[in-house]
Amino acid sequence: MDWLDNLVATFLDFDAMWQVFPQLLGVGLVNTLVISIAATVIGVVLGMIIAIMGISRSRWLRVPARIYTDVFRGLPAILTILLIGQGFARASQQIFGPSPYPLGILALSLIASAYIGEIFRAGIQSVDRGQLEACRALGMSYGNAMRLVVVPQGVRRVLPALVNQFIAIVKDSSLVYFLGLLVSERELFRVGQDAAVLTGNLSPLVMAGLFYLIITVPLTHLVNYFDDRFRTGRRKPTPPKSGLDEVEEQHKGAPVSLTYGENS
Repeated sequence: MDWLDNLVATFLDFDAMWQVFPQLLGVGLVNTLVISIAATVIGVVLGMIIAIMGISRSRWLRVPARIYTDVFRGLPAILTILLIGQGFARASQQIFGPSPYPLGILALSLIASAYIGEIFRAGIQSVDRGQLEACRALGMSYGNAMRLVVVPQGVRRVLPALVNQFIAIVKDSSLVYFLGLLVSERELFRVGQDAAVLTGNLSPLVMAGLFYLIITVPLTHLVNYFDDRFRTGRRKPTPPKSGLDEVEEQHKGAPVSLTYGENS
């Protein structure tokens, strides 16, 4: 059973896990969430713009949106991160200083916006065209009809897909370490990797993986909840009440009076 002992010592060294736990919690988890949330927010804004351009009647808007989407969806994420992180490093240093943190967020935002734009476009186009025609018949402009009626319905339909995309961004945030983050800016993977190199043990990386699971697994179940909620409706059908149930409800809480000697 030596192989089993070696396996446990390599991946489940609890002492090594406990030593890296404070850094994973206080540094890695915080930075991973900051990168992921910032990239998602920027990606949602850019993605909505790309989606509106993609369904526009103007070819001058549709073609650039299509090219943008094809480029950033077609390139590997690590290649996009390296191109932006190293290509704009000099300009970033003049604005943000030596930290490559903003460039990592920008790269992830561009990647996310290409996917989110397609998600929004599919959701908007899934709305019945009669909704838009009805708004136009009521005198609403095309822009107001899209902004107030069509787009909100489309966004509601793609909420599960947006949560899935956030999960993908959380996992892709581990690639930002290629840009050489500062010690205080390390995300979960980099913290686990540095500890694994120092200890010669893979248990810190396993601990980092557990942190990723803590983030992604609940979100996955949240996606399933949203999907079931939107597919079946907000209210579950209630079974019809029998006559006995209606009688019991009518007499529920009614005062009961007994005359003297009635039960004697």
